Amino acid sequence: MKRERGFASDNNAGVHPDILNALTNANNGHAIAYGNDEYTHAATKQIKSLFDIEPEVYFVLTGTGANVLGIHMMGGSFNSVICAETAHINVDECGAPEKFTGMKIISIPTSNGKLTVQCILPQMHGIGFEHHSQPKIVSITQPTEVGTLYSPSEIKLLADFAHANNMYLHMDGARISNAVAALNISIDEITRKPGVDILSFGGTKNGMMYGEAVLFFNQQLATNFKYFRKQGMQLGSKMRYIGAQFSAFFKDDLWLKNASHANKMALLLEQKVKSIPNVKITQKAQANGVFAIIPKKLIPKLQDEYFFYVWDEETGEVRWMCSFDTTKEDVSEFASLLENFMKQN
Repeated sequence: MKRERGFASDNNAGVHPDILNALTNANNGHAIAYGNDEYTHAATKQIKSLFDIEPEVYFVLTGTGANVLGIHMMGGSFNSVICAETAHINVDECGAPEKFTGMKIISIPTSNGKLTVQCILPQMHGIGFEHHSQPKIVSITQPTEVGTLYSPSEIKLLADFAHANNMYLHMDGARISNAVAALNISIDEITRKPGVDILSFGGTKNGMMYGEAVLFFNQQLATNFKYFRKQGMQLGSKMRYIGAQFSAFFKDDLWLKNASHANKMALLLEQKVKSIPNVKITQKAQANGVFAIIPKKLIPKLQDEYFFYVWDEETGEVRWMCSFDTTKEDVSEFASLLENFMKQN
């Protein structure tokens, strides 16, 4: 029988009690629909206050919706989006960016999930040639899908390169809270200041029930977004419930407390398993995920008790994600079980 909490995904965690309470409080009486309510207005103001120069803020229902609509505002169907091979928009969105924007996704293999100017350069050809899709967007994820982090200087290099080549920089920030907590700097310093044009700001993976936000630092790109959000089926009618969640999310820095805890649990897990024989850590745990290679035959045995995903079936690489509700006991018991299986192997 599987344990109450596993290590598969921070999406699998429940809703933080403070956010559930906020939803209950927002459930009293009527409120104007489609975002014209006090909760949405308050949450929008809170998000804007995180930045030295206020972005345009739009709430959406899902992370895929945030990414697809954000990318859509940056180019046309003849353009291309350059991203890491592991990017969520390339691997886990069922082709939605290509279906709904018409743009071509160009994925680049990386060893650590991070793009560099050097790895983008080979894709910068055929500019102005009508037979080739035209590069228009560089999309990065912070933290990356393998748990690594971009520094502000790395982001700035990518932004400067994109802008110098008439391109835009998009950031998938599904776990942006974990990045801010891990780097211990303001969100402004890893998004707007280095030159990100559009940010998908995630909440679902960090204690919210649902809801994400699309932030436009390049406000010209937000022109007509409200219409595209409606066409893209991402305009929630009872938006007060997203607004109420985000308000609770930011109250007393809950978003950073949740993310910091998840990050600490991942570091603890990494520390406990890296000394176990035949466990090879493949990426340094910089946020709330641990990536490791273990003997393939042990994976099903571990999964019988703890739900987690195999990242690479060929190598036996697995992904263990920690959440705001992961406990030290969860980590210790999992590591002990893995060690016992190794001894029996």
